[in-house]
Amino acid sequence: MGLLDSFERGLERAVGSAFAKTFSSAVQPLEIAAALRRELDTKAAVVSRDRILVPNDLHVRLNPADHDRMTSLGESLLDELTQLVQQHATAQRYVFPGGIAIALDRDPGVTEGTVAVTSTSVKGTVVWSPVLDIDGARHPLTRSRTVIGRGSDADITLADSGTSRKHIEILWDGERAQVSDLGSTNGTLLDGEPITRAVLPPDSVIEIGRTRILFRVLAQRGEVADPRQSTRPSRGVDR
Repeated sequence: MGLLDSFERGLERAVGSAFAKTFSSAVQPLEIAAALRRELDTKAAVVSRDRILVPNDLHVRLNPADHDRMTSLGESLLDELTQLVQQHATAQRYVFPGGIAIALDRDPGVTEGTVAVTSTSVKGTVVWSPVLDIDGARHPLTRSRTVIGRGSDADITLADSGTSRKHIEILWDGERAQVSDLGSTNGTLLDGEPITRAVLPPDSVIEIGRTRILFRVLAQRGEVADPRQSTRPSRGVDR
């Protein structure tokens, strides 16, 4: 599967398959994704044999009508675009000067149905922020332990009778995540497999009752970079 195919499937998973019909006569998310990849390829600068620098501050300029359609998809569109840009950079061995920032800008000077991208390089660190996407709502993980279930005393309460009052907990240590079933009645699936405790990789799907929970780790811009600090997240928790 190519990166653009993966992007399209990821967006459908995040916002629903109906988006393709909604935007069939206007700018497609896939066109924006392709334009961002072209921008990186065009601006790629060879600094040394093993270092190809690309801009990390990307602005997608859209006609107001297209802008309204795209922003109606919510944060999921920017998440998928950011992930695709990261994957393309990895495949091409590109290096960013800091965290990736993608913005959708209204520009009456852009013809409806077309996409224009501008970019600059902004130095800074990458801050990795974990979030859960549940039924179209985003829940940032702001504590080291988050309990999810249908009980009012859970940190995230679900209106799902198929879940236990305290169904699962998610642990986050600042770099890695872990999910544990808290002795629920109906069990927990991680990417389709039953688990009691498991490491939680980015972009994995937890299923409890009738609820699907998408775990993501978003790259956001931090302060000016310290070259001695690592800017890459780990993939799991070892406990």
